[in-house]
Amino acid sequence: MMKIHPWALAAALLAAALHFPSAHAQESLTVVSWGGAYGRASKLAVLDPFSEETGIELRIEDYNGGLAQIRAQVETGNVHWDLVDMEIPDMVRACDEGLLELVDAEDLPAAADGTPATEDFPADGITDCGPTQLFYSTAYAYNRDSFKEGPVPTTIGDFFDLKKFPGRRGMRRSAVANLEFALMADGVPVQDVYEVLETPEGMDRAFRKLDAIKDAIVWWEAGAQPPQMLADREVAMSTAYNGRIFNAQVLEKQPFVIVWDGQVLDSGGFGIVAGTRNMEAAQKLVRYAARPEVQARISQYISYSPVRRSALPLVSTHLQTGVEMAPHMPTSPQNLKRALPNDWEWWSDRADEVNERFGAWLAR
Repeated sequence: MMKIHPWALAAALLAAALHFPSAHAQESLTVVSWGGAYGRASKLAVLDPFSEETGIELRIEDYNGGLAQIRAQVETGNVHWDLVDMEIPDMVRACDEGLLELVDAEDLPAAADGTPATEDFPADGITDCGPTQLFYSTAYAYNRDSFKEGPVPTTIGDFFDLKKFPGRRGMRRSAVANLEFALMADGVPVQDVYEVLETPEGMDRAFRKLDAIKDAIVWWEAGAQPPQMLADREVAMSTAYNGRIFNAQVLEKQPFVIVWDGQVLDSGGFGIVAGTRNMEAAQKLVRYAARPEVQARISQYISYSPVRRSALPLVSTHLQTGVEMAPHMPTSPQNLKRALPNDWEWWSDRADEVNERFGAWLAR
């Protein structure tokens, strides 16, 4: 019988232990989100409670959107992100490209009254790669102290009117929303924006409108920038995520005013990166975030609306200030009058060519 050296046996046992982790080892996930005010709200309302309930450790990283980093990880097989909090156009594109894992809608939690998730979400609220979690909008805002005399901006057209409202404008360095703003400011009815944008003439029209203010634009990339630019009077007006402006209003007492006219209503949710080594834990987080009470909880920290119908009645007040949240939601009736829902299908089909043109326009 062959004799096994004790050191060889010890090495074999160590290798096995490393290859087959203990059943008691703590599960963990790397979750990528947007940072800033929204990142804090998501952490307090969703991620921390999930970790407390399940014992799954979460490592949180920030990013500014896009698919480049996800694509690189999946294509190289070096996946170190497990879930990414994504804008829905990116979520759909990533799903179509196989960059995200599929999620069975039948596995999502039902509403309190037993209504299946598939009936509790709006028709486009669940993608093949998971549900959306909240509604937010890109609108524009101004500092009331910058308009103490004379008229104040009230329409999306005013944002583009440098003669009536002089001063620099803040805009996100992205084609998304900016092209829609341009067409609405140029007189295109809200319901016709994407039909017009579909045509070469409509696309040219949008860029011509942007040309009219290009020299006055200060570009931003992170959501924290517009409130700071408005506070510093670096710009007279800026497009911004509505939740960022709300937090500046209620927490920092900034005299900001949101102009809801022409807001571009958007949604987002968690996508599971294809090839994650923590699939089961990632699915648990997706299902947890889809609970109606969890979706509603985020509105206690920031003015973003839950997507599920059964979650809407659960929206109450801002946890820190006691401010009633319903009037500040992008989906509140008074704010929806001239809202444009982002056509994520349009963007997922055309993002590459439109972004290429937008990049060329920026460089001119």
